[in-house]
Amino acid sequence: MSLDREVLELRQQVGKLGRQIAFLLDHLGLEYHEEPNAGVSPEILDLVRRGKTMEAINLFRRETGFGLKEAKDFIESLDV
Repeated sequence: MSLDREVLELRQQVGKLGRQIAFLLDHLGLEYHEEPNAGVSPEILDLVRRGKTMEAINLFRRETGFGLKEAKDFIESLDV
């Protein structure tokens, strides 16, 4: 199977899952609200709040394996 075909099938599956989730939320009368900073460890958020950006970047890199630029950009984008 070609890569283009695999990507197309994955996009279709993701679209179907999105529609199913929307149906369930509607059926249950629920709303989805994405939480800011979801998935970021409390330790990193605490470091950012205390102005310890470099320590937060280093910890984030250890936790995720991200490179320096990606980690810096991510930490600076946090809403704390």
